[in-house]
Amino acid sequence: MQDMDSWLSEKKEIGRRNAAEAVFEDIRTAIVSRKLALGTRLPAEVQLAERYGISRAIVREALRSLQTLGFTQTRTGRGTFVVSESPARQLGGGPYSARDLMEARPCIEIPAAGWAALRRSNEQLASLASLCDRMDEEEDVQTWVRMDAEFHGEIAGASGNTIFRKVVADVRGALSTQSELVEHVRGRRKASNAEHRRILEAIAAGSEGDARTAMAEHLLEVKRSIIGIADERGLRRRYDFKLHPKSGCAADRTQDDE
Repeated sequence: MQDMDSWLSEKKEIGRRNAAEAVFEDIRTAIVSRKLALGTRLPAEVQLAERYGISRAIVREALRSLQTLGFTQTRTGRGTFVVSESPARQLGGGPYSARDLMEARPCIEIPAAGWAALRRSNEQLASLASLCDRMDEEEDVQTWVRMDAEFHGEIAGASGNTIFRKVVADVRGALSTQSELVEHVRGRRKASNAEHRRILEAIAAGSEGDARTAMAEHLLEVKRSIIGIADERGLRRRYDFKLHPKSGCAADRTQDDE
């Protein structure tokens, strides 16, 4: 309790830009460093708002991210408690594990990008371009995560393949959860935006090969980030992650695998 009181007494100046993200990161750091130990009940929203000099709405957004990633748990009528020092259990999302996503996505999204380059309509291309532009400007993590999932869904739709579209739609929630984790822990937003832009440019040019390559490189970077998070927490063996598995999915092969 003394550590928590000491932490709470430290006033933090938070800028309005990325305020929720900054609050999330400050509380996450306090949890990881054990200033806020497992089992600690977090201060009330009004106390946190006072500490950071921000609105309760921004505090609630940061607390939602902490709970989504498994650091905290809100118990009705009792408050929000620290339940984990790492987001390990959320490496995947919903019913899908991180391994499920890493093994399946290349088999679906790489060929989908290739077909999108050949089949996309002008309207679909404009929608993808608009998403890329908005993601470049977006500072709110949760809004960006939703647009990230939408971007991948739009490519599956532009492929003209109903199965690709339905599969990507089915895992959209899991992709959002994983994307939020990677952004909070690894800070890949700018890199992802650049990778998305290369995928868009290949689709706009009608180059099936370049679109497939750009998507493969993007998914490989996501895989590296997830494996890096698992390695930091000693979870790679538990999840049986392999950076370059030998599988029956030809779409999963890149130059890096040779």
